[in-house]
Amino acid sequence: MSTEAEAKPAKKKGGLVKKLILPIVLLGAGAGGVYGAMLAGVIGGHGEEKKEDNKPKLIKKGEEDPFAPKKEGEKEGEGGAAEVEGDGGSEYRTSYYTFSEDFTSNLRNSEALVQMSVACSTRRDGRVLMWLKKHELAIRSRMLEVLADTPEEDVYTIEGKDRLQKRLTAAINKVLTDTEGFGGVDAVYFRSMLVQ
Repeated sequence: MSTEAEAKPAKKKGGLVKKLILPIVLLGAGAGGVYGAMLAGVIGGHGEEKKEDNKPKLIKKGEEDPFAPKKEGEKEGEGGAAEVEGDGGSEYRTSYYTFSEDFTSNLRNSEALVQMSVACSTRRDGRVLMWLKKHELAIRSRMLEVLADTPEEDVYTIEGKDRLQKRLTAAINKVLTDTEGFGGVDAVYFRSMLVQ
């Protein structure tokens, strides 16, 4: 006679284990994929809060500069006629900064001296002008180093003066970047230059 135990097929050992392992493996692989995508920045904020871009912004003509310096002697709400921008040229407003004192320096491998008055320009907001004033001492020092490393021939030719202007612009931006994290000066201009 046959018993009930013989009539039922034998259960496979480990069937329950296989049914549990496969979903766990798939769940782990999916979680790993999501984590990898987050780290790569494909989805989510990849664990970091985005910092607000706090660098000086380009100011278009006609836009108000929230960091514009007040003119000397001007009180809040006072002022003369509004500044008028031209329709052509650059779409951005240009502001100028004039260094308070002249620069006098020797030239490289020469007994000649150069004396010059210098200004620079920016199309960025008023923070750049504030930083120029704030760090003028460090900027002047770096500009004097550049002048002392300038060959005498460069102060006599247009091409040499162009090179000097670019080197002075880079020197100013380096000081501003080192101290404030952003340069912002577009160009340097010679107001006067005398070589002796």
